[in-house]
Amino acid sequence: MRSDEKSWPLLSPEEKTERRWASFVEPGLKFASPEAAAEYRARAERLKAAMLLEGTPDRVPVCALTGLYPATSRGMTPYEAMHDYPKAAQAWLDCTLALQTDSLLSPLFAAIPGRAFDILDVAVLSWPGHGVAETAGFQYNEKEWMLPEEYDQLIDDPTDYLLHVWLPRTVPGMSGFAGLVAPLDMVEIVASPTYLMRWASPEVQNSLEKLAAAGRECNDWGAAFFPLLGRLVAEGFPSPIGAMSLAPFDFIGDTLRGTRGIMVDMFRRPDTLLEACDRLVPLCVKWVTRRADPHSAPLVFMPLHKGADGFMNVEQFERFYWPSLRKVIMGLVEEGFVPYLFAEGAYGSRLESIRDIPLGRTVWHFDHTDMRRAKDLLGGIACIQGNVPLSLLQLGTAEEVRDYSRDLVRAAAPGGGFILDVGAVVDQAKEENVQAMIQVAKESVY
Repeated sequence: MRSDEKSWPLLSPEEKTERRWASFVEPGLKFASPEAAAEYRARAERLKAAMLLEGTPDRVPVCALTGLYPATSRGMTPYEAMHDYPKAAQAWLDCTLALQTDSLLSPLFAAIPGRAFDILDVAVLSWPGHGVAETAGFQYNEKEWMLPEEYDQLIDDPTDYLLHVWLPRTVPGMSGFAGLVAPLDMVEIVASPTYLMRWASPEVQNSLEKLAAAGRECNDWGAAFFPLLGRLVAEGFPSPIGAMSLAPFDFIGDTLRGTRGIMVDMFRRPDTLLEACDRLVPLCVKWVTRRADPHSAPLVFMPLHKGADGFMNVEQFERFYWPSLRKVIMGLVEEGFVPYLFAEGAYGSRLESIRDIPLGRTVWHFDHTDMRRAKDLLGGIACIQGNVPLSLLQLGTAEEVRDYSRDLVRAAAPGGGFILDVGAVVDQAKEENVQAMIQVAKESVY
């Protein structure tokens, strides 16, 4: 740090944002070639201009929110992608180089380490070869994993509850952790022996052994994929997303209470649910910030699940979902991050509500939302991204994809603040259709 530079805590949110994006545009690494360096900077500046609403970039940026597509398009099954890490890494490399999108294709949210999940017997999830066919992607198992009477425990000490109640219940390989307690006795050291004795129990030891084995498996997984990400950046492909978080309502509704549970809670215990959502706000922010440094990638991926049109009405959205989500957004913006909000499903009736955000500090990736209306209501407020349908990419023709993409560019690109992309995560598609979408963006002229 230069002598005239302020330390990070003294920076304003705008200065923090500027620092993060400066590190993104100039990552300070050795590129594979001068051409790769030039391509990287052009792509990074293009994304930055669109995401921060800095006028119109040189052309419409184009990305591809892929799940297992890089593997399936190279003839791999989902099972192989989650078990043969070197082969999967090669598939992601080949696919990224073939598509030439404006950001790299990351395997981290799709090619999960299957054997690690096998070791721990994760009950909240089914994955290829473990609960679903080897040709299928992973699936979440809906259940009330948190009981309604446990809200007070969650609100009182979320970390203690998750570690000693929820994890032992949802991950059988970690069931021994139910016998542990918060390490408060270690504060006054003479009280520590009874705390330490718990770690010697056979149940805890068994869970520790399984956790260590799963960790070793994840090391093998990381040894294949993290060098891949570095190589892709060196080849000229930016990686703007570096962390993820959740809307507090989804934190509770996805894998704690489940969909049915949280919907019932909206009527039976609304005040408790709202208190829990607010209690989780700082955790959802710290999820990102506690591991961040000034050079962390600027985008925070936030998949939005239960705030879509089909789950609740506008009044419920504005009472239960949006206030705590907005607090998380603001907390991340304060630290110079740009929340990347993946609005799965349709958000047509939410567009007026979500306008109450800092200008040029969020990206909204829409799935089934009317992009013309989204542009009308969010243009000049937030970058919008999407929404080429998965059904069209998988079942349509290349010409149909081109026509849809051209219409989308005409509707959403004028004035900037738009990124062409798929509507939802792609596991399977015709490669010529994906290429057709990408080519439309590269031919675009403002």
